[in-house]
Amino acid sequence: MEAVTVLGFIAAVCTTASFIPQVIKAVKTRHTQDISLLMYVIMVVGIGLWFVYGLLINDLPVIAANGVTLCLVSFVFILKLKYK
Repeated sequence: MEAVTVLGFIAAVCTTASFIPQVIKAVKTRHTQDISLLMYVIMVVGIGLWFVYGLLINDLPVIAANGVTLCLVSFVFILKLKYK
């Protein structure tokens, strides 16, 4: 595996993992009032577009990172709508 790809995977793990504490907190507390709905709408769209971009250029770190992140961010978005 090329060093650039390894760097991409390390960056992907860091940025994707950054959403895990928010997911855990939202699930545990069922409190999403302080989370910006607009921010999560924009984030879901943006990450979805990055995922499609990764598919189009066939870049595994971009696909993996944004696929997992899209799931995490979408989950918080759904909780935000549910626990409004």
